[in-house]
Amino acid sequence: MQSNDVDLVDRLAMGLSAALLLGGIVVTGLIETLTGVPRGAAPATNDAGEVIATPTIDPNVRTALVVAALLVLLVYALYRVAVPHIGATGAGEATTEARA
Repeated sequence: MQSNDVDLVDRLAMGLSAALLLGGIVVTGLIETLTGVPRGAAPATNDAGEVIATPTIDPNVRTALVVAALLVLLVYALYRVAVPHIGATGAGEATTEARA
């Protein structure tokens, strides 16, 4: 695997996780704020127990976006552990030979 491939995987993982996090936290929060009175994650009920207000975006969707971002980072971390960095092995051998 070449260094360019590693850079591509790095950028894809970071970009995808950042997009999912921003979408799940910032974008959905702005949508909730701009669509009316900010509401909590749970449906609001009156004294009789009737639902009188619900969030615009289901909290499960917001949570799923954030969890997906964390899963992307987990898979990326496992990938980085499994695939060694190409430049790390060559630099270490060169310094050992120079000392001898």
